[in-house]
Amino acid sequence: MSQLPAILVTTTDFARLQHLLEVSLARTAEPLEAELARARLVAPQEVPADVVTMNSDATYEDLATGARRTVRVVYPPDADAARGWVSVLAPLGSALLGLRVGQEIDWRMPRGVRRIRLVAVPSQPEARGDLAG
Repeated sequence: MSQLPAILVTTTDFARLQHLLEVSLARTAEPLEAELARARLVAPQEVPADVVTMNSDATYEDLATGARRTVRVVYPPDADAARGWVSVLAPLGSALLGLRVGQEIDWRMPRGVRRIRLVAVPSQPEARGDLAG
């Protein structure tokens, strides 16, 4: 895998996700824990609108296939595959959290390592003025 890109996480998301990790016994939480450990924290009002925060819609491209998809990164209870709502504990959710448009990341998915690029953040709570996420 190549070097991981710098990521931004709001202080509000960080606190909530830390709590989630404390109560989670799932091994699937380990990638998220590693991502949070390397994140640069910013106040919700300071996060750029092109960064994936919790409850953001994110359009990404699989660089191997060229396929594009838009998903929403959500907390585990809100995950809903039919709606395209991906848990932050899922490999894709962890990979997208904190990325900025144009950044790429190699991430271990169920079918092997994939390289994805964040193409757009069509909707982000903080950009809409929802600073509580």
